[in-house]
Amino acid sequence: MADIFTPEERSRIMSRIRDRNTKPELMVRRMIHRMGFRFRLHKKDLPGKPDIVLSKHRKVIFVHGCFWHVHTGCSHFTLPKTNSQFWLKKLKQNVERDEHNIRRLEEMGWKVLVVWECETKKPETLMDKLQEFLYADFNGPE
Repeated sequence: MADIFTPEERSRIMSRIRDRNTKPELMVRRMIHRMGFRFRLHKKDLPGKPDIVLSKHRKVIFVHGCFWHVHTGCSHFTLPKTNSQFWLKKLKQNVERDEHNIRRLEEMGWKVLVVWECETKKPETLMDKLQEFLYADFNGPE
């Protein structure tokens, strides 16, 4: 089945997809802030520009969209049926880049947590995951 939009319309639609300050990211930030932690956003000097950086604790959090970062087994991810080869290549590159950035951060001594978009649909479970990550090796909020 062909795309229902013209290339120009599809380009306009795709250009409006945000990579920062998404609803899932804002939700995670609010939760962490309520726990008393202070953080920086999108530090350009770290590999992958993590969404949330807790420098004092040497911890970073990435909030990944299930589609863009290929959350396998998740109902939010399905490979598009049109232009499949393009999407397969693009999404594979995203996954490889994510793995590379996480590996580099860990080599630099950072602890990394990935929160998936679908996990924000269950706030209680997400809060438990964040607390477990943030309070491990805890030395108090910043």
